Amino acid sequence: MESPYQNLSEKEWLDKTKDLIDKHPLKNEIKDIVLKSWDDIFNSKIGPFTIGEDIFPSPQILSFFLHELVAHNLSLRYPDRYKVGELKNEKDVHDKKDPSMGIEIKASSNPKHIFANRSYAQPSSNSETKEKNGYYITINFEKISKMNPHPKITLIRFGYLEHEDWIAQKSATGQQARLRPEAYSSKLIEIYKS
Repeated sequence: MESPYQNLSEKEWLDKTKDLIDKHPLKNEIKDIVLKSWDDIFNSKIGPFTIGEDIFPSPQILSFFLHELVAHNLSLRYPDRYKVGELKNEKDVHDKKDPSMGIEIKASSNPKHIFANRSYAQPSSNSETKEKNGYYITINFEKISKMNPHPKITLIRFGYLEHEDWIAQKSATGQQARLRPEAYSSKLIEIYKS
């Protein structure tokens, strides 16, 4: 797929990102869906145990719950259009009518940065694997603890990222990728900040 940023200077990226977001059918609902999904986590029980009262999950587990609930809540709200991505080539939120509008979800307890698997820094290898380029919801949240039993979502961003926006760890054993600074400033738009 051709990059929407092709032949644009970095100064033009932000306007292009705003244009891409404006074309997305969920642009006005993402904040509410993310915040609802976060509240759902803390209104849930695992057996007789309540998250934030009895159980204090690690950031990785909270991120997993958030990732799943955002996709599930969108599929419940729009069952004819969206579903939870299940196949290797489907985004986290799969758009059944227009797969190019599918969304990847990334969450982190880091105050402002987002991370991904190292593979995100590489182009998609074939049609059987997930396209790395496309729409992303990025979510930053506070860590849970007994001192902070109901942590907050601190930042929600929406935008369009490509595999070139990720920097893979150089170490042969490194499994993580981080975003380039210009991706934060020009390819992700802040839609909520607490």
